[in-house]
Amino acid sequence: MSDQAVAEYRIEDLAHHSGATVRTIRAYQDRGLLPKPERRGRSNVYRDTHLARLRQIADLLDRGYTLASIKELLEAWDAGRGLGGVLGLVAEVHGPWTDEEADRISRAELNERFGGTSDDTAVDEACELGVLERIPGREDEFLVPSPQELAVAAELYAAGVPLAAITGHLRELRGQVEHIASRFLEFTTEHVFARYLGHHTEATAAIDPACAVELTLTDAAATAAAAMVRRLRPLAQQTVDAELARAMRVLATRHLQRHLGAAGPPQPPGPSPVALPAETVRAVQELVGAENVAAFVRAATERELQARTMNELARRGG
Repeated sequence: MSDQAVAEYRIEDLAHHSGATVRTIRAYQDRGLLPKPERRGRSNVYRDTHLARLRQIADLLDRGYTLASIKELLEAWDAGRGLGGVLGLVAEVHGPWTDEEADRISRAELNERFGGTSDDTAVDEACELGVLERIPGREDEFLVPSPQELAVAAELYAAGVPLAAITGHLRELRGQVEHIASRFLEFTTEHVFARYLGHHTEATAAIDPACAVELTLTDAAATAAAAMVRRLRPLAQQTVDAELARAMRVLATRHLQRHLGAAGPPQPPGPSPVALPAETVRAVQELVGAENVAAFVRAATERELQARTMNELARRGG
């Protein structure tokens, strides 16, 4: 590399600094992704602009963009429409949507948390679901993207839920949550991002890495949209948390009422359980709270039985 103020690279030096191979750099040139180098005698000379372009391409590839959509982005930038804001928007959308940090777990620790035995089938399914990720070259260690999710699975297993039921429930839950996320994105696209991106189709293309980025998106609009993503990022989880808490409170109470109304407190085996009137259940709820109804009815029943036993014993003694 030259000692001039403006850095110059041979193609081998450019490959070394960028992490790309010489073959890849030439392929990018052939596809128009990389500006042609300056020809100096029999050598090609590359500059920092080529290095920066290679790093931008690598970043966009990591984020899921195709080479075709990257080419369109770079052509828009070269035409003077700006790419800085778009890249900022891409970074915001692809950034972490949770404060939770990934962790690692050894195979021995994993076995200990799930019954103390090795279950290759369960591990394979956990990797398929993304609960665990294999680490290249480390057969006995896994990456845990969400330690909280793994902890929930371990607690359910300890409570007696089979692993197959846990993974089946996760698959069902994931589909429902992805539907909620999709609806939230459609909602915010229609009512928020349309002002920056023109219309629904353009907005979807701009925030979905599987689609080509809408080239009418200006640098300033993309910067504003990125700032809006930062503001809206926590809202989806906050809304779901609040609604889940509300639903659990309502449905858990109904669930308890239904079971108490149908069977009453735990009874010894017999021909038929005794049902509690709904007004009795409501009165007990007001007295001790919904979460303590079963314990209160059980204690009251035991107290009544003890009183009758003592009365019978006193009568016999008399």
